[in-house]
Amino acid sequence: MRILHIDKNHPCLIANLENLGHKNTEAFTQSFQEIIALLPKYEGVVIRSRFYIDKTFIDAGTQLKFIARVGSGLENIDVAYAHKKQIKLINAPEGNSNAVAEHCLGLLLSLMQKINVSYQQIKKGKWLREENRGQELSGKTVGIIGYGNTGKAFAQKLKGFSTNTLCYDCKENVGDKNAKQVSLETLQKEAEILSLHIPQTSETIGMINRDFIEKMTHPFWLLNTSRGKIIATDEVVQGLKNGKIIGAGLDVLEYESTSFETIFRKENQSEEFSYLLNNPSVIITPHIAGWTFESHIKLAQTIVKKIKEKF
Repeated sequence: MRILHIDKNHPCLIANLENLGHKNTEAFTQSFQEIIALLPKYEGVVIRSRFYIDKTFIDAGTQLKFIARVGSGLENIDVAYAHKKQIKLINAPEGNSNAVAEHCLGLLLSLMQKINVSYQQIKKGKWLREENRGQELSGKTVGIIGYGNTGKAFAQKLKGFSTNTLCYDCKENVGDKNAKQVSLETLQKEAEILSLHIPQTSETIGMINRDFIEKMTHPFWLLNTSRGKIIATDEVVQGLKNGKIIGAGLDVLEYESTSFETIFRKENQSEEFSYLLNNPSVIITPHIAGWTFESHIKLAQTIVKKIKEKF
């Protein structure tokens, strides 16, 4: 097949596709309109997040058999319309699940042990011990929302810390030896740590809002390594201000561009964003949880494997 690559990925992706006999074209710098003009020639498209794949894009791909996203989510594709056009959608959530789980654990330990904030204080000449007394992860109840690839990987990492790990998922019977599946109400009642591992859909946008936060019985630490729009930022800020949220580790924010390449745009300079940036109980990383050297290769290999299996 002829495959158009819109975003740059690990070189092994194209090399392995070529070994399978596919013809590959790179279009890393072309504009949306230039790519639209190219599309009729191709049976496959490989993307990350540079463009939203809308009806115009899909209609232009008159020979498209598949669209492959080198990542976990499909929120930058009009999924329903692609399915209507009988175009197969391929993604690779298993490719970076270990990376996300390790990053999530790093955020959590840094928050609970106040590693980041105490380091920043030391750089300013402050040696504060009592003020930075931390809490141990062992014995805490962790609630994981979304028990797919990354949720399961995070639960597996937690086993070594003797946590009580619960999971909630819209699918039944996904719990395992690492996490007990419970209702959302039970998770809200028992969890002291909340970690989000769900895709961005119409049902999940704004899921973590004031009502959700108020239903959490305990003050809790919040971790979001999924998508920024899953939390209502202004209402999470209120939760931080009133102490219901002890701290937050955020690898994603609703202010990100659709390509995930920037956040510091003029329209994003809100009071809530400023609060997050300046709150010592918040750690923000630039959407890098699944962005390791190892996952870079695994994501590419996973896409190649799935294309091979389907075609």
